[in-house]
Amino acid sequence: MTSAVRDLLRSFQSLSDAEKHEAATVLLRQVVQGESGDVGDEGLVAAAESLFLDLDAREADNGQSASR
Repeated sequence: MTSAVRDLLRSFQSLSDAEKHEAATVLLRQVVQGESGDVGDEGLVAAAESLFLDLDAREADNGQSASR
């Protein structure tokens, strides 16, 4: 992982829940649209699930995972 990605993730973690939701929505739309044009709800849900599963795994690896 690059230092830019680590910095981005640290900044993301400092956001409120509402800000995290907004940022994740914008990022997912940009990533998925960049790959295939218009994105449907199913594509966004799949991308979000993948992103959050990855983040949960990283938090668990760092001992930061909270019960949800």
